Amino acid sequence: MAKIIDGKALSDKLRLGIRDRVTALKASGIVPGLAVVLAGEDPASKVYVKNKIAACEFTGIKSFAYYLPHDVSQAELDELIVTLNADPSVHGILVQLPLPKHLDELKALSLISPEKDVDGFHAVNAGKLMLGEKCLSACTPLGIIELIKSTGTDIAGKHAVVVGRSNIVGKPVALMLLKHDATVTVCHSKTRNLADFTRSADILVVAIGRKEFVTGDMIKAGAVVIDVGMNRFEGRLYGDVEFSSAEKIAGYITPVPGGVGPMTITMLLENTLKAASSVG
Repeated sequence: MAKIIDGKALSDKLRLGIRDRVTALKASGIVPGLAVVLAGEDPASKVYVKNKIAACEFTGIKSFAYYLPHDVSQAELDELIVTLNADPSVHGILVQLPLPKHLDELKALSLISPEKDVDGFHAVNAGKLMLGEKCLSACTPLGIIELIKSTGTDIAGKHAVVVGRSNIVGKPVALMLLKHDATVTVCHSKTRNLADFTRSADILVVAIGRKEFVTGDMIKAGAVVIDVGMNRFEGRLYGDVEFSSAEKIAGYITPVPGGVGPMTITMLLENTLKAASSVG
């Protein structure tokens, strides 16, 4: 049976370390600040923003929350982002997605200063990640790397298979795994004979948004399995991996919930601290 990778426990441990480093930074006269912008009334987004603010409070990061109406104009949103870029007390800016449909997400995200882009979505940071340069990187992939490391697995030389090619998870985590010297295969909806690839993976990251799509017979014995899926069905959350069959085969596996999710916010805090430290 697989060992469970407890994302909440790891997240709690890392947040304690972040809190200590925030306290030290404050002693030098810098108070890390994170601005969160929420447009509209999406219930899930409200919960995410609430959790992010609570995490900031725990670690001592100052949070600035901006709640915009559903009918906010693009010009008003853009103006707020430009204002936050110029505010020295704000080190990180996060625009909560998805935005209302009439707003241009790409335009809004591209306006955020790369130095304050704590979500790691700006083209400049994405480009730096591809080039192997220091940057603010996407939070969920950063959390995935920490989860893999927590198992004691040496990523170097391992065959890592990423199922999913999104700009938010699939592509950046593939680049991060490459940076850690894994041999990386990226699979997606057009991949033929998917199971042939997943069964060869020492490290398997599944991020496709399909309920229990990867089953135990698609997993290599002893593999590290990271399930990024968050699929709500009949009031329950399911991952992209069928946990009941996968845990019998894998060496390590993340649960849903309680695996990748808690780490995403923790890496947001880490990025905010990183951004604040760079201006000190």
